[in-house]
Amino acid sequence: MSHNQLATQLPFTAITSDVISTRELEATVLSDEIGACVNFVGRVRNCDHGRSVTSLEYEAHPIATEVLAKIAQQIALQFDGVRIAAVHRTGKLLIGETALGVVVAAEHRGEAISACGALVEEIKALVPIWKLQTFEDGTTEWVNCL
Repeated sequence: MSHNQLATQLPFTAITSDVISTRELEATVLSDEIGACVNFVGRVRNCDHGRSVTSLEYEAHPIATEVLAKIAQQIALQFDGVRIAAVHRTGKLLIGETALGVVVAAEHRGEAISACGALVEEIKALVPIWKLQTFEDGTTEWVNCL
C-alpha cells in the first residue's frame, strides 16, 4: 500500500491484502499541531496456546470494511481531537508480518494512548475477520468464528 493510495479524510480505515506500513499510516494523521502519536502493530506470532504456528490466513466478511470505519468514527468522537488510521490485513500472512496496524495521533499523549487502546479492543471484538491458523504439524484451526 503506497502513501498515494491512502485517503486524506480521517479517520482512515481499510481492509487490504497489501503489506501494512505504520509509517505510511503515520503520514495520514500527523500534522504540526500533533504532540503525540501512538502506533499499535498486531503481528503474527509463532505460537498459540503452546502449539507452533507457521502461518495465519485472515478472511473478512463483506461488511468488515464498514464495521471498521464505524468503530474508528465512534472512537474519534469519543476522544476529542484524535486522528485515526487503522488497517487490517487479509490473506495468508507469515510469522512476523503485520495483521493490524493502528495509528492514533492527538495534541496530547493521554488522548492518543487511551483512544488507541479503545480502538484496538473494539476492532478485535467487533470487526468480522476470522483467522485460520496453520500449525507446524500441518493441522489447522479457525479462530474467532461464531
